[in-house]
Parts: sequence; structure tokens; C-alpha cells
Amino acid sequence: MSDPLKSTTPNLWQRLIRRLRPGADEPRRLTVDDVTVVDRPMLRRAVAGTVVGNLMEWYDIGIYGYLAVIIGRAFLPDASAGAQSLFSLGVFAVTFIARPLGGVVLGQLGDRLGRQRVLAFTLIMMAAATFLIGVLPDFSVIGIWAPILLIVLKLAQGFSTGGEYAGATTFITEYAPDKSRGFYASLLDLGSYMGFAIGAAFVSILQLTLSAETMQGFAWRIPFLVALPLGLIAIYFRLKIEDTPAFQEAKESAERAADDAQKAADAPKGVLALIRAYWRELLTAFVLVAAANTVGYALTSYMPTYLTGTLGYDEVHGTLLTLPVLVAMALSIPLTGKLSDRIGRKKVLFIGSISAIVLAVPSFLFMMHGEIWSTLLGLVLLAFPVTFYVANLASSLPALFPTSSRYGGMGISYNLAVALFAGTAPVVMEALVQLTGSALAPAFYVIGTSIAGFIAVVVLKESARRPLPGAMPSVQTIEEAVELVETQEENPDLDLDELFPERVVVAADAAGEANAQAKTDPGRV
Repeated sequence: MSDPLKSTTPNLWQRLIRRLRPGADEPRRLTVDDVTVVDRPMLRRAVAGTVVGNLMEWYDIGIYGYLAVIIGRAFLPDASAGAQSLFSLGVFAVTFIARPLGGVVLGQLGDRLGRQRVLAFTLIMMAAATFLIGVLPDFSVIGIWAPILLIVLKLAQGFSTGGEYAGATTFITEYAPDKSRGFYASLLDLGSYMGFAIGAAFVSILQLTLSAETMQGFAWRIPFLVALPLGLIAIYFRLKIEDTPAFQEAKESAERAADDAQKAADAPKGVLALIRAYWRELLTAFVLVAAANTVGYALTSYMPTYLTGTLGYDEVHGTLLTLPVLVAMALSIPLTGKLSDRIGRKKVLFIGSISAIVLAVPSFLFMMHGEIWSTLLGLVLLAFPVTFYVANLASSLPALFPTSSRYGGMGISYNLAVALFAGTAPVVMEALVQLTGSALAPAFYVIGTSIAGFIAVVVLKESARRPLPGAMPSVQTIEEAVELVETQEENPDLDLDELFPERVVVAADAAGEANAQAKTDPGRV
């Protein structure tokens, strides 16, 4: 028997066409008016404001890692050297306890109030908390209150950071054109690692020009005090940008459907509803973030302690050796982001996960050799997978969620993974070294998390050059918009049924109607 849908009379097909797009002679297609043409000056301001803010946030986080040994002595002076290291790294890990809460609260606010407002708040909170660490009296002045207040301020930092990266990635990916999203999003991590590098350079300059006694007494506070003027500059940049076109469009759609906002498919979801709707996407993002940031934080936050405490370098070399590697890696990140626009996000992330598994042991063995050249080579080998991992998380993860739940989805998955794995990586690795007595122990922790990361990449949906879920295509010029419309049927990066879900629903209804008519009036088939 022939297919009833294909065998229906012209009258039925005409009714089907009218239902798909009333008044038209064909199903719903993409038009030039549907395509978002990026405002280039606004895109430049968005990139500048987001990258500068991200640099500021990670400068604040990074300087603590580079001063962890000194801070341990100042706030827990009577403890052993090992206990001081574990305390300072433990306080660093405490920052990440607050990150999931910050991600949930600020993510929900970002999906409702707007990305720009929340991102301005995260910067203000981070700058204030960092500055207050710089003026916080140590143990010799206020006793046990010193470490307690240090923990409180680190919790405040963690809360603000919980909304920073999730919001920044959401912001930049919604502004960027589809074909260049990997490149523009990777600039965020350029800012992140340059923030780490600037923090390392600042601390190194102080250590090279000042005595150890001066550093221990007051000078360690200077990088924290500088956070206030840096934060004001970053806030100025961030307040100069508007909310993303995708968010504004989603907000207008929600306002038009205000009478049924809670039931609308594109309305922002609460935490539990978001988890129920996108648990697979949340799990995929969680595993990828855990894998990438375990090796990332091993390189940035743990290395000064590892080189100083485990391998016996002095504090100046413990910080200074990581500096050229961080700068080189930061400058390479946009290249791998651009590479993902050409060959796809999955391929680049596969390079990151596989290279972490293969290079982890050799990198630590080179560092354990003890020579400066071998230590630098080991750091380079550890930085290689980080470059391919982090450059693509910023573009891959937001593409897992629709516009209305993107900030919230990123806030939950990213910050929970960072809190449980990445933020605790330095203290876990140090504990493994002390427990096993092997300086190679951290390498196996990196391998384990990257095996899980490899599995997550396998199930990840490719998003390169494609519109974000819940958004129309985004291009750089009107000429690109015209070409996209003219070639939409054969364009492998466009799924018209995904862009216009009503096509699928109405076609299914029409098929059902055709089948019913075929049964009741077989003579029409």
C-alpha cells in the first residue's frame, strides 16, 4: 500500500501548507528578518567588558594561590609547614563551596533580570572581598578570628565567582556570530589566564625586590589591595555594554506570553524544573568542567605549592617558573578557539582529553627531574591539554541550553563541578602527595578525571557554526544573512525543524489527518 501522506489529494496538501504558514505556498522558512546581524561596535564592547571583568576575577583568585604559603604562615603561625600548606589550600577550596550557591542564585537572576546587571554585581562583590583580605589583621593581632574571617571573605569571593564565568560565557556566546563563536568565547579564557599570569608576575616582582621578612610582614597584602582600583576599572567597562539580543528577544517573548508565562516552553525555569528538563545536558557539562578544570587548576593554583613544598624550589622560582607558561598558554587559547570554529568543538575537546591522559605522567616526571629546563618542559606538557580544553568550554557548554535557561544551567553545572573537583584539586593533590609519599600522585588524579572527560565528549552534541538553542542564526554582515537564507535547505549547519518546531508538530498532525482520511475514504488515496 502506498504512503497515505504522499498519496493525499492536492486539496489536503493545500490545507497542510496553509496550516504550516498561513497565506504562504510553502512551509515556514528562514527569512532575512529572522537572522540576527551582529552590531560590531557593541560586540567589541561586549568582548572588552567581559574579558576585562573575567581577567579581574581570576587575578583575584590567582594571587591567593601564589601567596598561599605565606598566608598559611600568617594565619596559622604555630602549625607545622605541612599543616600550613593544607590550611591555605583548604581555605582556597572553601571558596568553591560557595560557588554552586552563587551559580544557582545568580544564574536564576541572570535568566530573569538580565546578564549585564548580574555580571556587574559579581565584579563589585569580588573586588570588595579581595580588598578586605588585604586589610584583614592576621593571627598575631586578632587570634583565631583571623582564619575565620579569611574563610568568610573567601566564601564571598566564591559566591560572586559562581555567577561570573557562567554569566560571562552566556553573555559572550549570545553576542557572538555563529561562525566565530569559538574564537570570541575563547577570549574569556584568554582573560582568565592572563589574570592568573598578571597575578603571578605581580607576586614575583614583589618577591624579587623585597626581602622574605617584608613579604611575610606586609607586602603580601599589596596584590589584594590593588584589586579595588582594578575592580573599578573593570566595572566601568562592564557597565558600558547592553544585554544580549538573544536575552532581549527571549524577554520580549515572555512578556507577550505573560498570561501563560509559567507554562510557556521558553519561560525561565526554576532550579528543580531546570534539572528535570535538562539533566542530561547538566551531567555532560558537569563532567567536562570537572575534567578540564582539574588539570587547569593543577597548573595554575597548585603548581606554586607543588614546586615549593614538594620539589624544593624557593618561593620565587615556585611562582616565576609558571609565569611564561601561563602567558604562552593564554595567547594560544584564541587559536584553539578559532580551530574549533573550523574543525568542530568535539575534535578539539578530544585532543584536550586524550592529551591530558597521555601527557600527565611525563609532565610530572619532567618536573620531578629537578632542573629548571625539565620543570619548564613539564609545565608546558601540562598546559597543552588545558589549552584545548578550556578554550572550547566557553562555546560548547552554553550551547547545551536554550536562551531562557542558559545562565541557570551554566551556573549549576559549571560551579558544582568546579566546587567538587577543580577547586579541591590543589588540596586533594597535596594530600595525595603527603599520603602516598609520591610526587607523581597528582598525575593519576588528572588521568582519572580526563578519562571521564573523554566519555563526556563522546556524548556531546556538536555545536560549531550552528545557532544556539532557542535563538535564530547570528551573522556578521547583511550579505551573510542573505546568503544564509538562499542556501538554507542545503546548509548542514541549519536545522529548520529545530529553528521552527511548529513545522514538526503541524506535519505530524497533517500526517495523522491524512492517515485518518485514507481509512475513512480510501478512494481519495
